[in-house]
Amino acid sequence: MLDPFQLPFVQRGLIEVLVLALGAGVLGTWVVLRGLAFFSHAVGTAAFPGLVLADGLGFSAPLGAFGVAALFTAVIWGLSRRRTAGYDSLTALVLVGCLAAGVILASDVFHSGSNVEQLLFGSLLLTDSADIRLAIFATGVVLIASVILGRRWLATGFDELGTPASAGAAGWLELVLLALIALATTAALTIIGALLVTALFVAPAATVRLFVNRMTTWQIWSVLLAAAEGTVGLWLSVKTNAPPGATIATLSGAVFALAGIVRAIGPRTKGLGLAGAAGVALLVAGCGGSGSDSGEVAVVATTTQIADFAREVGGDDVDVTQILAPNTDPHDYEPRPDDVTNTANAKIVFENGDNLDAWMGKVVDDSGSDAKVVDLGAGVPVKMPGESSGPEASQYDPHWWHDPRNAEAAVREITTQLAAIDPKDKATFAANAAAYEAKLGTLDSGIAHCFESVPASERKLVTDHDAFGYFANRYGIQVVGAVIPSQTTQAQPNAQDLSDLANVVRSEHVKAIFPESSLSPKLADTIASQTGATADHTLYGDTLGPTGSNGDTYLKMEAANANSMVEGFTDGRSRCEIAAAIPMETTP
Repeated sequence: MLDPFQLPFVQRGLIEVLVLALGAGVLGTWVVLRGLAFFSHAVGTAAFPGLVLADGLGFSAPLGAFGVAALFTAVIWGLSRRRTAGYDSLTALVLVGCLAAGVILASDVFHSGSNVEQLLFGSLLLTDSADIRLAIFATGVVLIASVILGRRWLATGFDELGTPASAGAAGWLELVLLALIALATTAALTIIGALLVTALFVAPAATVRLFVNRMTTWQIWSVLLAAAEGTVGLWLSVKTNAPPGATIATLSGAVFALAGIVRAIGPRTKGLGLAGAAGVALLVAGCGGSGSDSGEVAVVATTTQIADFAREVGGDDVDVTQILAPNTDPHDYEPRPDDVTNTANAKIVFENGDNLDAWMGKVVDDSGSDAKVVDLGAGVPVKMPGESSGPEASQYDPHWWHDPRNAEAAVREITTQLAAIDPKDKATFAANAAAYEAKLGTLDSGIAHCFESVPASERKLVTDHDAFGYFANRYGIQVVGAVIPSQTTQAQPNAQDLSDLANVVRSEHVKAIFPESSLSPKLADTIASQTGATADHTLYGDTLGPTGSNGDTYLKMEAANANSMVEGFTDGRSRCEIAAAIPMETTP
């Protein structure tokens, strides 16, 4: 049951949460007393542009977040001194401005991606010693300030927030409290997330406030409850494979709701009984038998395509853990606790490379695994230029698997690596690989034959993002453009990009816009409706499809892509039928 706490990344997270709980429990009482819950949430959310700047310019995320949080705090305090509007109204107005600035920076300036999203919602895998030191510093400052200024805060604790400040010292006392909230919430953003910091700084104090009236008692129990919710939340996040911030927030909200019900209907002893029963239920839910060692080679594959290759080669002699689920965008993936625990037991890890799954390096490091890491993209024979800038800049285009010749090279490398780990099954791996390579050859020649029947002037491809360069290069297709003009989905198109694409679609007489299965089709539909093209043919770009779909294996995925393109290029007059060795469902 306590196995999660043996993992190094969970231990780091636990230390940070316990340190933060000490400061959060104390500071939370002042937040609730002064009615600053909305400000506490807002200051964390307002740090969004600071996170984007830090990610885009390459400096510390907490530093960027605190800079913006401090500016936000100063603006709110300054405007409140002018008494031009209510406190909550000012907070809301300035928050909207911060969010707008963050969205513009993220979409149009830095094209920010999953790094910022992890900081918005929290991640166990991002926590390091620097975050723990920041948590210790923030907690220390909060405790010192509470000892020195606590009596004075208490004296004004029941003032209405909308009334004028009493000038001079009282105003500066309020500024110090607001600054402490900004510092503490910033220190918690790595583990809890900027959008969920109130789970630690408001919910425990608000829950305890239902039952106690004395300040010291309130603070002690708030610290204990924050620590308990943080600890159980981390444990649950590992057990349920969910982000820690969301798990802690859900748990703290449930505890507050339960406390409110108990407070309303009965004595505190009943509340203790219900809380104890809930705790026992959580513990029992998390207890489960561990799987037995089957003797198979434990393999971890980052992408759906690589996992399919590994299963084809390894057969019953390997146990393949696939990190990405079908229709999951690898560019936007946030690793989960299960990824780390599965990697800890692996013998070998197969990566795509070319920065598509760069997040896997952190997973391997946190797992403590001594598994061999193999970059399959490094050994493929056909390479195309990658992005020169942006969040996923790389020397080569990472979508190498869309050329079956590269898939054959990856299969051969997987065969070699598995044979080195499990020599007794070398012959089996070789036989499986030979059979699969024959199917890849059939796929390649079949697709080529299909496109020979489509005039070159009609092979004009417009997709969601620029993921089909290898496919187009192999089969003589002209890539006219992409809704997202980048090899990564983390880039964001602006209005001018979409307008330019629509003009190109019209001028080139493009008949079809091809949305991708792992992305929203709305932008593709919009371009299609503006230009008279169709958007009825979906492609599998970065990922295989779910079980039972036309793209649930690599062979079926590429056959389905070829059929969709042929139908789209010819207005449905032609189809692409590949040999029976590659079964494919009829497209509805």
